[in-house]
Amino acid sequence: MSADRAATIAHYREHGWARLGTIGDSTTIARLRERADAMMLGEVSYPGLFFQHDAASGRYEDLEYGKGWRGPSLQYRKIEKLELDPLFWEWITRDTFREVATAVYPGTDVTLYRAFLMNKHAGGGSDLPWHQDGGDFWGLDQDPTLQIWTALDDAPEDGGCVEVLPGTHRAGLATPLGGVVPRDRLETRDVERELVRLPAVAGEVLLLHNHVWHRSARSRTGQARRALSVCYMDGRTRCRRRKRAPRTFVRVFANVAPAC
Repeated sequence: MSADRAATIAHYREHGWARLGTIGDSTTIARLRERADAMMLGEVSYPGLFFQHDAASGRYEDLEYGKGWRGPSLQYRKIEKLELDPLFWEWITRDTFREVATAVYPGTDVTLYRAFLMNKHAGGGSDLPWHQDGGDFWGLDQDPTLQIWTALDDAPEDGGCVEVLPGTHRAGLATPLGGVVPRDRLETRDVERELVRLPAVAGEVLLLHNHVWHRSARSRTGQARRALSVCYMDGRTRCRRRKRAPRTFVRVFANVAPAC
């Protein structure tokens, strides 16, 4: 591993986030954007895709759940199970991401918890409050710690960029359930002073620790802000649910020797 890559991973471990740099060429990123739009418009489909449409109000609290596909629209907030698509799978399995994931999870297979599009449509999309990705709601015997986030469009400060509260991952989960950080926990921090905004250009990649507090606002640019978020995890992780058959997880990278 190069010294620069090792430094990037060290920054991620210390601060809960890091910039991996711009990965892939503009043609590849454009093809991913086009494929995302084709899925939202129903031109490309796979059994098992999960859709969530945006709320008309742009308020996170007004989002509807369990509605799924609502017909062709570029205002879907989320599409999950992008690993079903060969173009997205090729991106998910890039050697650059293999190097990072196997350093974070040395000596074990690396599996996929989820790969999904987060879309803030041209009308602004919806806000995403401070949250952590893990906890009892995820139903796993151990939380993943690595998300690799790729900007498919420019995400400037006023365009729905990711915002993080560095170092918050080191304290673990704010609540056992995970998800949205409760107001009383937010009030223990000077959030607006401590936050770091992470504007990105199309093709730029961020590393995020699942437990770092992060959020994103609505886009005010009048342009769509599509992003791909992929959560990689230790291949030994198991689903704990009992009411239905436990989930199984796709192997992304095979077992490798521990990183030096």
